[in-house]
Amino acid sequence: MGVLRPVPMRKVRLVGLKRDREAILSTLHDLRVAQIEPISPPALAVIGAERAPEEQRVIGEELLRFRGLKSALPPVPVGRREQFRTRSDVLAAARSVTIDEEVCALRREEDRRTTERASAMTDRELLDRLAFYPGRLEYLTSASVYSFAGEASAEAFETLRRAPELAGTAELLVGPSGETVTFLLIVRREAATALPRFLEGRGVRWTAIPPGWSGTVAEERARRQAIVDAATQRLAEIRRRLAEIAERDYAKVAAIEEALTIENRKLEVYGKLGGGQATFALEAWVPRRDVDRLRAALERVTDQTVVLEILSDAEAAPTLMENPRGVRWFEFFIRFYSLPQANEWDPTLVFAIVFPIFFGLMLGDWGYGLVILLISLWMIRGFPGAHRLPKFGRNFVKMIMGPNAMRQLALALVPGCLVAIGLGLYWDEFFGYPLFARWFGYHATVTPIGNVGLLLLIAGYIGLGMVTLGFLFGAIQEWYTGHRRGAFAKVGGILFAWGLAEFGLAVLRHQTSFTGNPFLGAYVGLMGAGLALLIGLEGVQTGAMGLIEVVSHILSYTRLIGILLASVILALVFNDIAGGQFGAAAPAYLVLGLVILVVGQTFNTILGVFEPGIQGARLIFVEYFSKFYHGNGRGFHPFGSERKYTEPAPAFADVRDATGRRALP
Repeated sequence: MGVLRPVPMRKVRLVGLKRDREAILSTLHDLRVAQIEPISPPALAVIGAERAPEEQRVIGEELLRFRGLKSALPPVPVGRREQFRTRSDVLAAARSVTIDEEVCALRREEDRRTTERASAMTDRELLDRLAFYPGRLEYLTSASVYSFAGEASAEAFETLRRAPELAGTAELLVGPSGETVTFLLIVRREAATALPRFLEGRGVRWTAIPPGWSGTVAEERARRQAIVDAATQRLAEIRRRLAEIAERDYAKVAAIEEALTIENRKLEVYGKLGGGQATFALEAWVPRRDVDRLRAALERVTDQTVVLEILSDAEAAPTLMENPRGVRWFEFFIRFYSLPQANEWDPTLVFAIVFPIFFGLMLGDWGYGLVILLISLWMIRGFPGAHRLPKFGRNFVKMIMGPNAMRQLALALVPGCLVAIGLGLYWDEFFGYPLFARWFGYHATVTPIGNVGLLLLIAGYIGLGMVTLGFLFGAIQEWYTGHRRGAFAKVGGILFAWGLAEFGLAVLRHQTSFTGNPFLGAYVGLMGAGLALLIGLEGVQTGAMGLIEVVSHILSYTRLIGILLASVILALVFNDIAGGQFGAAAPAYLVLGLVILVVGQTFNTILGVFEPGIQGARLIFVEYFSKFYHGNGRGFHPFGSERKYTEPAPAFADVRDATGRRALP
């Protein structure tokens, strides 16, 4: 498990006999520890490129067939996994399945019957609206007229009825009236084409009467109901038959589909291999911890005829982050910013510790913290009951990010909400109201409003610590990559930052006498040493920019208190305005006060999510990451897939390494 560093990787080259190629690829697939890379040009010049066998086309065709079958059958629980020894066994099993014609015919009929029933139900609803029409339906769609069924409000219908454009060209038959008027509009055929444009924007919902209807409304409705009943009955029979087929064959279809998917992936890898007359070669990135396990597995399945060598690490390795479970929630933010390179620091652990502190400090109210915590827990559970929310709210949430990203964000906000609740309880801040002071006479020794200077000092030291940690990681990174000048320049940044911070505090305290402040000389010395290292090793321009950056980045952390004060003051303002309305005698003022309080506190709660979240992440991304982090890494994607319906072949199903650990998961 990698903490502070991505998992160390090794690039390996594997050379084996072609007779063992399928067993080797199957082992690599089920181990899922190797990211197979295109064979390098030097190796390709020696061994040549490999070609996929003709079976690839057959496998692809069968895979499409079984994917269609699997999606067509209703899923059923699968109790036993299948095992296929070779690719030929998979193809033989695929050819033994002959349910395609029946399943496809049933699915086609199901689609046709579903469409037929939906159309008949739509016609039935239209006929229900025309129940007031006493005549025969064929009169409504004759050679000379078109007819439209419509609904409109009483006001819109009255405007439509008096429209001069309809005079002499149309006739209105009015049905039941109330808030909504149902009517039948019969129009001469030559005027029908302009009718839709005429009705647009008039508040009228209209539907054209389809041709082919005959008899009275009741007779035609009975025919449509018969179609619905027949289609419903046939659909039940079709689904019952599909369920019978699925009960018998779904497990087999699912297993073959999975086996074909695996075989297809193995065949796709051929384009990355090198191949000779009797041997083949591949290159892959493997976590260093898994190299011995991989070697043991391959030697077992090939009777020790495979050669596995470790190549040089000159090429940039892919990145695999493996943080502990709680820390892993914050990988979402790191990936959102940029994936670390394999040879640099993984900042997830520091982010997981610092971000909740920043978020909670900027929120600083246990009322807001509790509300955001409950919303976060609701998001983690998958938004139960979200269908009851207004459609606008649901669409707005979906527009921001997907469900999985929302869950990751909620998991990351939970610790920050707990910090906010803890600080809010200490500061006695409940939606800006001093609840404990009014009820129990409790008064905090430190409060956001009463101790601004102390809190700004704490924020400054937090900034100094974060800048120092960033420079420290940068110095270690530069040292181990051979950039010694850069490492000492980072140390210079640390010295200058501490010297400047302490000297600045001495100035603010009016302790600028060398005799009165024995440490003042040390502060000046630190500043001078840092200045010399930065400018001497980075150059005048780059060093000067570095000095300005140090100062601005430390001061930037004072926004932690600025956002806290903004939230507290906004809450006080809303409470005071609403409280002024509650003091009035008129009930209208009481309602107005409640509206102001609810709207204002809701607005401040929304700000309490976005401002601390965005600014907390920004302080880490900009002021901290800029000292050591490059990013732009490429992710580690091992060759393989999860087996749900199949088992590995027995030839390599129980391979163990030298320590006795089972090679295959």
